[in-house]
Amino acid sequence: MQRDADPTPTADEWRAAQRQVQAEWAAHSAGPTPWDGPLGQLIQRAPVALPGTAALREALQTMSAQRIGSVLVLDDAGRLQGIFTRHDVLDRVVLAGRSLQEPLAAVMSQPVQTLTPDDTVYEAAALMARARIRHVPLVRDGVPVGIVSERDLFALQRLSVRHVGETIAAASTLPQFQHAAAEIRAYARHWMAQGVQPRTLTALIARLNDQLTQRLIDVTLADTDLPADAMAWLALGSEGRGEQTLATDQDNALVFDPLGQDVESARARWLAWARRVNEWLDACGYPLCKGGIMAGQAPCCLTVQEWAARFARWIDGGSPKELLQASVFFDLRALAGRCDWVEALRADVLARTQAAPRFLRQLTQAHLEHAVPLTWWGGIRARRDGAHRWLDVKLQGTALLVEGARILALAHGVAATGTRERLQRAGAAARVPQAEIEAWVAAFDYLQTLRLVRQLQPDAGSEPNRIDVTRLNALEQRMLRAALHAIRGLQQRLQLDYLR
Repeated sequence: MQRDADPTPTADEWRAAQRQVQAEWAAHSAGPTPWDGPLGQLIQRAPVALPGTAALREALQTMSAQRIGSVLVLDDAGRLQGIFTRHDVLDRVVLAGRSLQEPLAAVMSQPVQTLTPDDTVYEAAALMARARIRHVPLVRDGVPVGIVSERDLFALQRLSVRHVGETIAAASTLPQFQHAAAEIRAYARHWMAQGVQPRTLTALIARLNDQLTQRLIDVTLADTDLPADAMAWLALGSEGRGEQTLATDQDNALVFDPLGQDVESARARWLAWARRVNEWLDACGYPLCKGGIMAGQAPCCLTVQEWAARFARWIDGGSPKELLQASVFFDLRALAGRCDWVEALRADVLARTQAAPRFLRQLTQAHLEHAVPLTWWGGIRARRDGAHRWLDVKLQGTALLVEGARILALAHGVAATGTRERLQRAGAAARVPQAEIEAWVAAFDYLQTLRLVRQLQPDAGSEPNRIDVTRLNALEQRMLRAALHAIRGLQQRLQLDYLR
């Protein structure tokens, strides 16, 4: 008898499972860090505070004179009443047309999110992320004794988006790019430990990797006489989708304009430069693509016309195997150079795919060759190895959702490249019930969490996406089963829509 699937998890259960996985990783990560220390260690001086009756003008003058981003607001008993920040100046004073003579209490933010000096740096960072604030007063018995800002926290680690961005912007040599890449990975580790959602973390990693690649392109291109406006660098695969994790290889390509020269002569010059970019990225920790999908390879270095012809051939006559190998090209995104070329190419591709039922059928056939790892009674089908039961969360999980989302997007003319947005927008266009779409998205987020946690473990090595199912607790196993059932549901829908 077939076993009934677990009840569909609620949104709260999905979030709880993600938090649990991340918390377990943080608890077992190597030793204490500055994030574990008490906030009291960051207090440099008494907090700047004013009574609620003080005029706005006095508050602004105080903030300017002391070069601070906030002042605390006290009641008559000296207890914390509110906080006034630079952000409030725009929203609550300038745009609201307030007089500078009004009392501070009229425009302060309240209630105030607070912590104590005994709370940890980690707790302050988590509170700032959750409440979307930049300053946290520290109080004892309701009386403020200090204040910590986002800048204080990241000064402690010397890591922030701004700091990493500045490191990237200043890079001009290979060692400097390698240092910047290491900072990206270190920054991602810290935020993962703090419970940042996988969709936010992967988007952040992709954005920083974009910046590094763009800067590397600028630096290396300046050493040549090649014109920057005669090319477009394409991000493909996970980078094209904005879903890079910590273990990611290169998937990129190049579009070039020969500018009246012989095409092959121009291609040779662009290839020489692109290979250097690929080699530098490899040295920075982004391995060369084993399948050769890189701008420095001749099949991936084409003119606009050649790319258009290649996509037309895939769409009009590609075999299932060929389409599966070419699938990452349908996630293309312009990273540098002539973005308009890429948008025109994407529009042409979407127009063709919507009018090509054979193409969608072939793509779906290739996708369904990769079955969801579930047994006939609904359990997880994992590879046994002694006491272990291994599952590749990428190949047997997220990759299946990525492929399914791509098919839906190409079938419904959705220009988005990200998997979550594709599932949401194309699912709505296909009139899929909202609850089913939400299950697909939740499954993707949960599987991405498992991948990220695995990649942060010291023994990830050459298996950065492989997990031992026996090490998951009951809740985690239930959520993994639910995620796989959601993928099976997506595959069944694709089969009904495109293989009938």
